[in-house]
Amino acid sequence: MDKANGSQSPNTKSAFRKMADFSFAHISHSNEYLNMEREYAILYSNKYLNVSGEREEMHRDDVCDVYCYDEEKVERVQRRLRDENMAAIVPFFKALADENRAKIVYALCGEEELCVCDLANVIGATVATASHHLRILYKQGIVKYRKEGKLAFYSLDDDHIRELLLVALAHQKEGDGCGE
Repeated sequence: MDKANGSQSPNTKSAFRKMADFSFAHISHSNEYLNMEREYAILYSNKYLNVSGEREEMHRDDVCDVYCYDEEKVERVQRRLRDENMAAIVPFFKALADENRAKIVYALCGEEELCVCDLANVIGATVATASHHLRILYKQGIVKYRKEGKLAFYSLDDDHIRELLLVALAHQKEGDGCGE
């Protein structure tokens, strides 16, 4: 850089171009901030190298072509997020993310209560496996149980659980779960 006028020399620009070419060879996607001639430029690239080493444009419509954001909206959402405990609901959704546990919850949506043996048969598993899944659901407050003699009967903890599962199923049926 020429200190007298603050401009880059031709050799510096050439070195920068070589560095950029090197970066593309080693980074498939780049989202870098570059400081060129004291102005900040944001570079977002969907370029990658093909087998012959040439750069090709990826054809993706599901990402922004440039990096920019609406500061007002982002700050508003971040304020709302500070008032919520999102981390507390993650285990709840993780518990429902297992197919057998989802089947158990679905079974309990249609029946007032079912014993462990009933639920084991519903999911086609052993009583031990069903009990394992039920313990996870119980710990997350999804199901509750009552003991009657030697039998343990499970039911949904409340109607919110039923609503969540039924809404998820309706959503999946509407768009085949493809985000449509």
